[in-house]
Amino acid sequence: MAEASIRSEKPKHIVFKGEEELSKSLAKYTADLSEKFVRERGAFTVVLSGGSLIESLRKLLEAPFVDSIEWARWHVFWVDERVVKKDHPDSNYKLAFDGFLSKVPIPPGHVYAINDALSPEGAADDYEACLRQLVKTEVLELSKDNGFPKFDLMLLGMGPDGHVASLFPGHPLVKENQRWVTFIKDSPKPPPQRITFTFPVINSSSYIAQVVCGSNEAAAVHNALGTEKTSDPLPAAMVTLKDGELTWFLDEAAASLLQDKASL
Repeated sequence: MAEASIRSEKPKHIVFKGEEELSKSLAKYTADLSEKFVRERGAFTVVLSGGSLIESLRKLLEAPFVDSIEWARWHVFWVDERVVKKDHPDSNYKLAFDGFLSKVPIPPGHVYAINDALSPEGAADDYEACLRQLVKTEVLELSKDNGFPKFDLMLLGMGPDGHVASLFPGHPLVKENQRWVTFIKDSPKPPPQRITFTFPVINSSSYIAQVVCGSNEAAAVHNALGTEKTSDPLPAAMVTLKDGELTWFLDEAAASLLQDKASL
């Protein structure tokens, strides 16, 4: 994972005056990519995260997007999940279902939640096996560079500590470079048991939107988007696409410590 710790250029970032403007732009960005991939390959693979990201997708539920998107072509995954029952308040699936998935006609068979009856190890193995099966059925493609799955779009959030998915600063899992999906039993943020995509999977995506709002994340945003190089970067700074496009969607509060923070 050493190559992921050094950034050759600063990622693209867009600063919005507020979360409302950000949400509108994120909806158009997502809808445009949906149209592109459905046209090119007949499917759109979307990876969700938890936290405030789902709320920022709310404009997709409104005109013109809700009626124009080909929802039946969507395939929905999670970049990480808490190993709890699907109806548990900590479940990322529940958060996404209540706030988004229950309001659009994505076929239930195209929504890939974890098996919540399994242990963290078992759930990670099962989710990776599911992804490998979807490669065989050509729902998922593999990166020609490294053989990891290549998702069309990942919609990522970030914690105040700079973590993405369930990859936390200083944790050994940030260096995992063999598995597609792995597990964590000692998450520094509760609940402790989770599964998560690894960085080789995240960094094989075609497109990533890194969505961050609020002043609590400003220091981590500055660290991730700054020009200073470090041998021990925050996980958010390790999101780097060799064959794809990474865009940070920030509100003014999240971007407040950046020098280049002109807003739309």
